[in-house]
Amino acid sequence: MKEAAENPAKTGEEEKERIEDSAGEDEPEEEKKDKKKKEIEAVVNIYTSFNNTLVHVTDMAGKTIAKVTGGMVTKHGRLKANPTIAMFIAKRISEIIKDLGIKYLYVRIRAKTRNPAPGPGANSIIKSLSREGYKILNILDTTRLPRGGPKKKGGRRGRRP
Repeated sequence: MKEAAENPAKTGEEEKERIEDSAGEDEPEEEKKDKKKKEIEAVVNIYTSFNNTLVHVTDMAGKTIAKVTGGMVTKHGRLKANPTIAMFIAKRISEIIKDLGIKYLYVRIRAKTRNPAPGPGANSIIKSLSREGYKILNILDTTRLPRGGPKKKGGRRGRRP
């Protein structure tokens, strides 16, 4: 009887040790899995004029991941700055960056120098990228503004027709 009483206690202690050992092993594996699933961020540079739309995707260091223009999507020159063509550009970009595991995007919009507003394709690109499932963290306008610089052509009274 003494042996029977001692055996369950030993097996109970052994089971507790096994459970503790296995619990200790599972936690680091879960942490490793979480580190592997890290979402990657990228920068989407959009240049929109009233004649064309260019999208250039880089990683956070500035290395090029993808580059798509309006001329790569359509053969009609007059449609390159169209919002519909911009949606096709965004779709092609999303196909390229989806394979790399990119989930978060920083967007930089640039218009032609001195233009107060970007071209017609900028808003539709952002909208379609967000529909594809990418989270847009920041939108920044990087349009260049002249500060002083050389004198404009035309003389004192301006250019006359």
